[in-house]
Amino acid sequence: MTALVRRAVEIADDVLFPAALAVDRADRVPAGHFDRLAGAGLYGLFAPPAVDFPTVAAVTAALAGGCLATAFVWIQHHGPLIAVAERAPHWVPLLASGERTAGIAMASVRGPAPVRVRPVADGYRLDGSVDWVTGWGLVDVVQVAALDENDVVHYLLVDLTPGPTMSADLVDVVTTRASRTATVTFTGHPVPADRLLRTVPLDEWTRSEAAGSTLNGFLSIGVAARCCRLLGPTPLDDEVDRCREALLTADGPDARQSPPSATDLPLPAARAAASELVLRASAALVVHTGSRAVRLDNHAQRIAREAIFLQTFGSRPSIRAALLTRLTRVSPA
Repeated sequence: MTALVRRAVEIADDVLFPAALAVDRADRVPAGHFDRLAGAGLYGLFAPPAVDFPTVAAVTAALAGGCLATAFVWIQHHGPLIAVAERAPHWVPLLASGERTAGIAMASVRGPAPVRVRPVADGYRLDGSVDWVTGWGLVDVVQVAALDENDVVHYLLVDLTPGPTMSADLVDVVTTRASRTATVTFTGHPVPADRLLRTVPLDEWTRSEAAGSTLNGFLSIGVAARCCRLLGPTPLDDEVDRCREALLTADGPDARQSPPSATDLPLPAARAAASELVLRASAALVVHTGSRAVRLDNHAQRIAREAIFLQTFGSRPSIRAALLTRLTRVSPA
């Protein structure tokens, strides 16, 4: 276990998990949680030189097993950090230290009414709404994906501050409400020219998004592993290890080049297996706990709701199809 993973485990066990029930009922993740992550160096995992992926995966799993709401906000910081490391390196120290925190606003490109971007003399203007923006009031900037009139995707680093040209409606979700996930609306919102990170044709963007992120699967691994710790020794322990290894060895680049219907590819299959596992592990924890599991002061019901949430987070058609196949298969008589 590396020093970074040890720090993540300590924070998860000593800070995040003991507070998880309170955070589950709160309207925002406490700022102190993010301060602890920053102090442990956990915001800069993808800053050059990037930490090896197994370490990042282990940190992600540890934090998710402590408090999914906290991990959910934190994990979305890394995409913008990777982007600025490649295109705007002066942002790297700010994001890597956690002095400035980031999120993503990408979902609209996949929908029927994408956020639109148009060039103006001093930069760009954004118009439209984007769902599932996590961290409203918690993070400082978001990486927005928007389409121009030629259907070219523009990645822009945008300050997440309310005003006449930016507003938000919080989404009332089954869990991780403290992550303050919102639908954000831009109305002629100005973005300086130097906040453009890169552009990519829409078809290329679509191919890169098709399989989804390997790292997101470790949220499920982390919550399932927490279930195992609360259950005590069961065969699920070995299954967590197998799912972890499958995600670590999933052939992400090849999967991303394949059509969304290719449900037998390693990455979609590994993501689906992890999602199914956390669902079964949380159900086992509820059964093991008994009637106390339905009390709002019991971790079992909180974790069961998190498992439901993880069936959909970061999903793509290929992952969803693979997961539906697993969940609807007929068990041997």
